[in-house]
Amino acid sequence: MGLEKVTKEAKRRYDDACGAALGMEYVGERWALLLMRELLLGPRRFGEIRAGLPGISANVLTQRLGGLESAGIVERRRLPSPANAQVYALTPWGQEAEPVVLALAKWALRSPTHDPSLPFSAVSLMLSLKMLLVVERAGDWRATVAFRFGDDAYVAVLADGTLAVRRGEAGDADATLSGSPSAFLPVVYGAMPLAMADAITVTGNRAIAERFTTLFRLPPKVE
Repeated sequence: MGLEKVTKEAKRRYDDACGAALGMEYVGERWALLLMRELLLGPRRFGEIRAGLPGISANVLTQRLGGLESAGIVERRRLPSPANAQVYALTPWGQEAEPVVLALAKWALRSPTHDPSLPFSAVSLMLSLKMLLVVERAGDWRATVAFRFGDDAYVAVLADGTLAVRRGEAGDADATLSGSPSAFLPVVYGAMPLAMADAITVTGNRAIAERFTTLFRLPPKVE
């Protein structure tokens, strides 16, 4: 049993001084990087993380959380009363991985094998807005748009050609869009006008909501 354990551990190491090799030792396990993705917009409960990763088992999720916690990438926190629930969050160092996650996603989207019909989490959608904003289209326009996916709420704030996104409510949003994450894909990244998207509900300033959904573009496919 001891020999077997040592052999398995050795397979996880690359014996390479490059930072990329060390990074892969931390996040190269299946689901690890996607788990980090789900925490980039704030702490989440175990069940919320699993809901964003429908293909992961509870056992594997527990293992990956433990590994990332041991590496100093994830930490456990306790929400204040009345929730008083345990959540998982990225440490400040773990949060620094956001540009890596977004760059990898944008690079991979250029593949002609990308399948947009696969499951798509709310966090994935909100991060994609941040990643695929076309600055020239946004210009100096300012807007605050809220998103609701069932009980999950997010806010996107556009200012000075930069989009900031976060979990939570926005009492001062110009418009609120509600629907499933996948319902937004043909509107934001396809040719469907928001007015034709029956699966998306808009409250507030519809003109702002319609303009906002035209500010994004997928990267060109590899030829």
